[in-house]
Amino acid sequence: MTSPGEVLVVGASAAGLATAEALRRKGYTGGLTLLGDEPHPPYDRPPLSKQVLAGAWGPERARLRGDEVLEALGARFVLGDRAVALDLGDRAVTTASGLTLRADAVVLATGVRPRTLPDQHGLAGVHVLRTLDDALALRADLLRPRPAGGTRFVVVGDGVLGAEVAATARTLGLDVTLAGPQAAPLAAQLGPLVAGLLADLHAERGVRLRLGAAVLGLTSAAGRVTGVRLEGGEELPADVVLVALGATPNTEWLEGSGLTLDNGVVCDARCRAADGVYAAGDVARWRHEPLGASVRLENRTNATEQAAAVADNVLGANRAYAPVPYFWTDQFDARLQVHGTPTDEADVVAGEPAARRFVVTHRRAGETVGVLGWNMPKQARQHRQELLGPRLLMGGAR
Repeated sequence: MTSPGEVLVVGASAAGLATAEALRRKGYTGGLTLLGDEPHPPYDRPPLSKQVLAGAWGPERARLRGDEVLEALGARFVLGDRAVALDLGDRAVTTASGLTLRADAVVLATGVRPRTLPDQHGLAGVHVLRTLDDALALRADLLRPRPAGGTRFVVVGDGVLGAEVAATARTLGLDVTLAGPQAAPLAAQLGPLVAGLLADLHAERGVRLRLGAAVLGLTSAAGRVTGVRLEGGEELPADVVLVALGATPNTEWLEGSGLTLDNGVVCDARCRAADGVYAAGDVARWRHEPLGASVRLENRTNATEQAAAVADNVLGANRAYAPVPYFWTDQFDARLQVHGTPTDEADVVAGEPAARRFVVTHRRAGETVGVLGWNMPKQARQHRQELLGPRLLMGGAR
C-alpha cells in the first residue's frame, strides 16, 4: 500500500479521531492534522443525552482519549477553528481564522448539526443538543430555580435523542412532556411492537406523551419560551424546550468546491469523494455496493467502522464499505440494541416482552432483516447471525 506524505482530517470528533487512530494503527507515519470547530479535545456524544445531562459524568469523563494518548498519536490538533472552504485541486482547506492547511489526502468528518424550528432562534429557554456545551447549557437551564416552582420541560422530537433526553430529565424529577408526530417514540426505528412498549415505559415513569401531532411552533413572552404549539390547536406550557428534530450534514462550506453534495458528501463505495478526498461518519453518503444505493448513517458505531475503512483506502487499499446497520439506545433501565432494519412484522424469539427482557426478529418477504434486543445483548448478537444480505437488511434503495 502507498502512504501519503500528509493527511488532513477535517473534524475532530468520533469519526475524525477514529480515522487518525486507524491510520497510525495501520502503520502510517506521515504528517497528520486534525481540524475541529470546537475548542474541546475529542469527546463522545452518546453520553451527552444521558450521563452528562444527568450530572453523573463531568465533562472530562466524556473525552474519548486523555492528553497522553492524544500526544502519543503524533498528530497536530487545530481546535476551535472552523473549515470554511476546500480547494479541491490543491487539497487545501481554509479556516475561519484564515489558516490554510494542505495535504496529500483529506478526510471530511464534519458531522451534522441539529435542525431547528423557524421561531426558536434567539429565544431564551430553547435548546438543541449536539455538543458538550449544548448539554451543559441545557442541564443548567433545567436545574435553574424558578419562582413558580418546578421546571416544565417539553421535548420536541420523538426519535432517539428526544426519547433519551426525556428519560434523563424525568430521572432528575422534572415535569417532562415528549411531543412528536409518530404514534410512539422511535416507531420508525423500532417497529410498532417495541415502540409501543417503549411508550408504555415512558408513561409509567411519568413522561407525558403528546404523540401523533406535528409541532407547529413555539409561544413566548419577553424573549423567553412559554409553550409549544401542536397541530390541532393544543399548546403545551413550557419553561424549557429541547428541539430534537433530526440533523443536517455540515456541507455548506464545501459548496462550490467541485464535490457532489446531496444530503451529505457523496462518495463511491470506497468512501472516496474525489481523488485524494474521503468522507467518514455522519456527513458521508457513500455507495453501498450490495444494496446498489447511496447510504448515510448517523450513529456512533458507523463513525468508528467507516473511519477504519477510510484509513485503509487512504493508505492505498481498495476496500468497499458495506456494513450491517447497528445502533443502541439507553432509556431508564432499558438498553435496546438494533441490528439491521426493523419492520412492522416482529416475532419474539427469546425472553418475554412483559418482563422487558426479550429479543425480536423482524421479517420482510419471509426473510429475517432485523434483530432487536431489549436488555438481552448476548442473545441479540446470537440471533444477528440470522440476518441475510445487506440488500434485505437495508430495506431496499432509499
